[in-house]
Amino acid sequence: EKFNIVPSAVSKRLQQLETHTGVDLLVRSKSGVFPTPAGETLLEYARSMLFDADRAVRDMDAFVSGIRGKIRLLATLSAVAESLPEDVANFMQEKRHQGVQVDIEETLSRDIVRNLHAGVASVGICWDAAELDGVKTRPYRRDHLGVVTHPSHPLATLRNCCFEDTLDYEQVGLHPQTAGYRLLARAAEAVGKQIQYRSLLSTFDAVLRMVRAKLGITVAPIEIAATYAAALGLKVIPLTDDWAIRQLVICYRDEAILSPAAKSLVDYLALQGESDAPPPVTQSV
Repeated sequence: EKFNIVPSAVSKRLQQLETHTGVDLLVRSKSGVFPTPAGETLLEYARSMLFDADRAVRDMDAFVSGIRGKIRLLATLSAVAESLPEDVANFMQEKRHQGVQVDIEETLSRDIVRNLHAGVASVGICWDAAELDGVKTRPYRRDHLGVVTHPSHPLATLRNCCFEDTLDYEQVGLHPQTAGYRLLARAAEAVGKQIQYRSLLSTFDAVLRMVRAKLGITVAPIEIAATYAAALGLKVIPLTDDWAIRQLVICYRDEAILSPAAKSLVDYLALQGESDAPPPVTQSV
């Protein structure tokens, strides 16, 4: 009715679609027409295509209405949980950037690089130890890993410690797909030990609540853990290992293909990195 197409024309198009795909997409019965499993699968693709087409129209409308640029920014869990949202907000609040829209999407380091290559996003933020083949990088901010414990834990009395000291205790952490998990696994392997995980979770908030419940200790960026420490009554002990100070980087395919808005964002974030002082190694929260 919406497109003024008669039912016979609709049926013919559906039959042509089935002929083209080589599978039955619909079950036709006296009680109605229902999609087959193949039809359901094709429907998911169709909805995705329509969504992308609609998003393209909205993005073009944004330019017409005066928005001078829209940036899709991919970032790791650590970056999103630390200072990236504030940095992006400050960027967008500047008068010259009032017409720029930035969408931040949290994802894994490997997916950031893959999506940059595929042209799905223009800018990414991840740890510099990720596999960054084929993309350009500029330094962003640094963070410092520390051990988070319940106040009653034996490590809680220390002002700082090395990672090997934590391996005698049960831990909770992030899931294995994260760069942080792989970093800690390699560090444990380097000293001939394994991490005794009691539980693996998907967010820092959930991990730190497990620590509060005395289910184990965890290794997390001090910049994140300190925010929760006071509220949850936890202790944060900086790690003294060289690798515990991590460098986040801004990554993109090529500066020449960045839009003016994306180039401005990259320059702004890189400037924040230049002013980022090295984290203290003796901090105790």
